[in-house]
Amino acid sequence: MHWNKKLLKNLNISIPLTVFLLIVIGLVAISSAVEINKPHSYGMRFLQKQIIAVILGVIAVLVIQFYDYRMFKDYMDIIYLTSVGILVVLLIAGETIAGGKMWISLGPVNFQPSELSKIMVILVLATVLDEEQKNLEYLTGMAKPFLYVLIPFVLIILQNDLGTSLVFLFIFIGMLFVAGGNLFYMVLFFGGGFLSIVLYIIAHFKFNVPLIFLKEYQLNRLVAFVNPDLDPYNIGYNLNQSKIAIGSGKLFGKGLFAGTQNQLKFLPEKHTDFIISVIGEEFGFIGILILVSLYIFLLWQIFNVAIEAKDNYGRLVVTGIGCMFFFHIIENIGMAMGLMPITGLPLPFISYGGSFMVSSLVAIGLVINVNLRKSKILF
Repeated sequence: MHWNKKLLKNLNISIPLTVFLLIVIGLVAISSAVEINKPHSYGMRFLQKQIIAVILGVIAVLVIQFYDYRMFKDYMDIIYLTSVGILVVLLIAGETIAGGKMWISLGPVNFQPSELSKIMVILVLATVLDEEQKNLEYLTGMAKPFLYVLIPFVLIILQNDLGTSLVFLFIFIGMLFVAGGNLFYMVLFFGGGFLSIVLYIIAHFKFNVPLIFLKEYQLNRLVAFVNPDLDPYNIGYNLNQSKIAIGSGKLFGKGLFAGTQNQLKFLPEKHTDFIISVIGEEFGFIGILILVSLYIFLLWQIFNVAIEAKDNYGRLVVTGIGCMFFFHIIENIGMAMGLMPITGLPLPFISYGGSFMVSSLVAIGLVINVNLRKSKILF
């Protein structure tokens, strides 16, 4: 453990302040989504749990600052084995909710291990990529970090959590690019893989080729994305209701607790997956614009921390965290507007969910840690 007050002179205060504003917006949006304004709604229980998660996350942020982020390099094997271990336990003993085996019940608390696993994999990948940096121009050099991310990626796929698996993939691509991975091989491998999947799905619809990696509900989400009006009362229902909610908010919104799609329960998963639709309906285009502006500013500051990091390892850790947040933001907002397929990924600091809130704040804690230690302390 090491702490020096002089580290505070490096603090980019805009990062914690922006996160604070996002959390406040999230608590307000959740309050409406769980209908705390209605008697006997039990909405206050959701709000209390979210506030507890925020408090735990803030404590984690503070504790992380007492340790130099580079210490995680020394525990890479333990971190990786722990990450894989909890995903294996989840696969065996996890609770299935909404088609995915993503939760472990610990008494009254439901814990989502994959959220913490994202942070662990980022720390491990940063170590591996840093060690292999001179070899990343070769295919053999890129193979080692790929194998490290492949195992958790497959375990997540086996849990039917397509959204989180895509986050892992995006994190890996972003970190590999910043580490100096061979761009030709990256385009060839990932571009070719994406094209193959698209052709595979087309072959399913055209020639009834069976899909072995997608469940029926996941395929329905793709169908709804391509044509939400094909079955508006079933597979296209969620997306259509979300678009109605956002569109009905117009410029300034209907006001807090006044969104009809929200308050009359037409909007599904409104406190988690489609929280942005609640904001759009009740605070309008201006509300979404403010939220998106805060996210852009936060990501800009995070990637600035990566650029200013004093070593390659810190740069890669912050890059991975920035990529994680970026994908969550783009996917969640995009799916609510019909611009991206529905995956169920939550919106950082806004969506209800204790595991995601705590892990997101842990990620911010790591960013702040790298930021504080970006230069030597002069005594």
